Amino acid sequence: MDLARLVELGKIDKNTPHPPALIGQDGVLELTQLAIKKEIKAQIILNEGLMPGMHAIGEKLSRGEVFITDMLIAARAMNVALGQLKPFFLSGEIQAKGTIVLGTVKGDLHDIGKNLVKMIMEGDGWEVKDLGTDVSEEQFVEAVNNSTDAIVGISALLTTTMLHMGSAVQRLRENNPNTKIYIGGAPVSQSFCEEIGADGYFSNPHGLARELRKAPKLLI
Repeated sequence: MDLARLVELGKIDKNTPHPPALIGQDGVLELTQLAIKKEIKAQIILNEGLMPGMHAIGEKLSRGEVFITDMLIAARAMNVALGQLKPFFLSGEIQAKGTIVLGTVKGDLHDIGKNLVKMIMEGDGWEVKDLGTDVSEEQFVEAVNNSTDAIVGISALLTTTMLHMGSAVQRLRENNPNTKIYIGGAPVSQSFCEEIGADGYFSNPHGLARELRKAPKLLI
């Protein structure tokens, strides 16, 4: 079975009991280690082996064919493989697509959606700067100032805290007018996105990665 399919199924390693049909079989960990041992280029392992698996599960999630839990399981498998490839990122052999700053707005401590977006974006080849939860406008601005080519992803789960998205977008626009800003979360909508002047809204955690894959010009 190929590496992409194992990522999609969330088969982490030989000892992982999920999925039951693959008990005792090699998983993403073993196949990634084998590919490295065979001196397959790390960028090829990432682009042709791992990322297609995350793309596949993401598209199924978008179509309602799988659940968020399936995506989480796949993302964990992906992160195990990325751990094996970390030395190649550090050496510069693998080049990140870009940088994304993620955070949940001020007053909001929910992070499940944000964390899922983080795993998906890392699996898609991005460097992620995770600011965590309860992030102030100043923290977003400071993070972008420290990485001027970064895009920003802002999350909120509550109707009371989503209002802080507007002030965060405004502060970012004042300091970094060319920064692309994307929002997401249960109470957020396309109309709210347009109202506060964000560049995009996605109703599912895979949406941002898919959009950036399709339209790299958004980063310019």
